[in-house]
Amino acid sequence: MKIEDLIKTETKLPASRKLLLSILHTTNLINDTISEALKPFDISIPQFNVLRILRGQHGKPANLSTIQERMVSKMSNTTRIVDKLIVKEYVERVVCEKNRRKVEITITKKGLNFLAEIDPIIDKAEALITENLSASELESLTNNLQKLLK
Repeated sequence: MKIEDLIKTETKLPASRKLLLSILHTTNLINDTISEALKPFDISIPQFNVLRILRGQHGKPANLSTIQERMVSKMSNTTRIVDKLIVKEYVERVVCEKNRRKVEITITKKGLNFLAEIDPIIDKAEALITENLSASELESLTNNLQKLLK
């Protein structure tokens, strides 16, 4: 579907605006699809993102600023997200013995097991979102979008 049809305009849009509107609409589609896949597990996209960041630490703890800088959405309240994951027992907050002001976050075994359970579901949702693109189109689109990240 063309972006003009989605936004219901007959006005000829500049190429840059068409691109940006397409990215915004695609972002909403992706977020809606992933949120729907996560909904039965009572976890949000930012919470899922924090769990994946912590899994990527391979057992090493991370502080809140490390988690924040790796977040996909920089708007997220990392402390609140971590607090919710602590309640679910997916992560632990540990005060560093060497520096009592330093707080470190680690993923728990329960958190790792939870990710192992939902990884195939997210993989399936991602495959569904990108099913109309060939492998070379995926690579090309990724490379082109990364040029916007400067």
